[in-house]
Amino acid sequence: MRITILNFLAVATILAPAFTAASRAADPVDIGSRRELFVDHHLVDKIDGDAELTLSRPKDEGICIRFDKPWEGRFCGYITVIKVADEDYRLFYRGVPKSGGDGNSAEKTCTAVSNDGINWTKPNLGIYKDFGTEENNVILADCAPYTHNFSPMLDTRPGVPKEQRFKALGGTWKSGLIAFVSEDGFHWKKLQENKPVIHDEKAAALDSQNVSFWSDAEQCYVCYLRSWSKKPWGGFRWIARTTSKDYVNWTPIKDMEFLHDGKLAPKEHLYINQTSPYFRAPHIYIGTAARFMPGRRVLSDAQAKAINVDPSYFADISDGVLLTSRGGLTYQRTFMEGFIRPGIGYQNWVSRTNYPSLNIVQTGKDRMSCYVNNNYGQPTNCLRRYSMRLDGFASVRAGYDGGSLLTKPLVFSGKNLAINFATSAAGGIKVQIESPDGKPLEGYTFADCQELIGNEIDRVVVWKGKSDLESLAGKPVRLRFQLKDADVYALQFVKTP
Repeated sequence: MRITILNFLAVATILAPAFTAASRAADPVDIGSRRELFVDHHLVDKIDGDAELTLSRPKDEGICIRFDKPWEGRFCGYITVIKVADEDYRLFYRGVPKSGGDGNSAEKTCTAVSNDGINWTKPNLGIYKDFGTEENNVILADCAPYTHNFSPMLDTRPGVPKEQRFKALGGTWKSGLIAFVSEDGFHWKKLQENKPVIHDEKAAALDSQNVSFWSDAEQCYVCYLRSWSKKPWGGFRWIARTTSKDYVNWTPIKDMEFLHDGKLAPKEHLYINQTSPYFRAPHIYIGTAARFMPGRRVLSDAQAKAINVDPSYFADISDGVLLTSRGGLTYQRTFMEGFIRPGIGYQNWVSRTNYPSLNIVQTGKDRMSCYVNNNYGQPTNCLRRYSMRLDGFASVRAGYDGGSLLTKPLVFSGKNLAINFATSAAGGIKVQIESPDGKPLEGYTFADCQELIGNEIDRVVVWKGKSDLESLAGKPVRLRFQLKDADVYALQFVKTP
């Protein structure tokens, strides 16, 4: 009997990997020809050796706008950046020269424009008179409380009427969120007069930026809202979600769930979520949220006085963290560490500074930018630009000793495999294509693969001088990467080299 059991266990041990592989192979990840980023574990089965998923950090490119107009001031915030078209970038933000209650009459919405997302100007639009002049960049005024957190978006839904090409939400928990529409992004009107489209005082606080967009992946409008983990006001500052087919009628508000390594993530205060579809892979939503640390004080009274910060705004600190989602009620917090760290200087360690703006936009052939509200509550309140490579939120990185990445079984469409990668002069990357049970496919082994050395956004992988993978399209396969002193940021199966 003992021999039988031992034999059974031995056979089971031998077969277990095959059974596991077979079960995974039965349900491969269908990625079609979509670009996939290594911001989560969606494609990752195993990472071995000196390799790991690594969070990138954007490069500080300096101040791009100072909020120095009389109608702007030290409490400008809740910023949205939209790339409308090539050479047409828009910036929207709250202007308010002094602190007041949420939705006070001094709040207005301002704009700035750019042809590259790097150099910005404030246009004199002549729409509203403020501080005795119509030569200003104000696009919405005398419209409290909706100018408190006015959050626009460019509606990409097919067939949207041109007069509703821009949409926005604004309001507080008392008023609810009113919907606005615009044809040009400068002149706005309410979609329906004084009737909120989203209003549930017990489900959402709404007392910061509430962001919306059209999702091609989910075929509906999505809105991420400010909420609390305990209703209506308590616990942790939280994020909730609702959806709509027409931007007027929205589903009941539900809280988001945050996962880290397959488990519930540690709870943290997330003040704004800044979630939007990533423009090169819109099925992946990227959130650059403000992580708020209430009561975590850095500055002394004397240090706060030296930078002339408002006395109510230096008892806390904050930074930016990276959230990702593929729709539904789940965020992945793959990386718990800070994505955008506070800079050097007392001015960066006060309450409600380092708040990221909504949207990541392309600002160069191989670069993209995010923007961060700095020096909040100070006369030097400003917006800083941070840059990173395209797709460069995170990567699979291996050091000099080398490591490997094995994907889950996947199904693709397309002809060539292109990857976004970077190596050192001594580093390199090879790719092997395997069957779902881990057998290298003839002609696509590491020995056949031409080593990738360099730093490129889209390099096609070549095996024995050929890159054509059309014969494998639609069939479950795995990709195994060998990396040495290298990063892989993204991959995509494309139709042509």
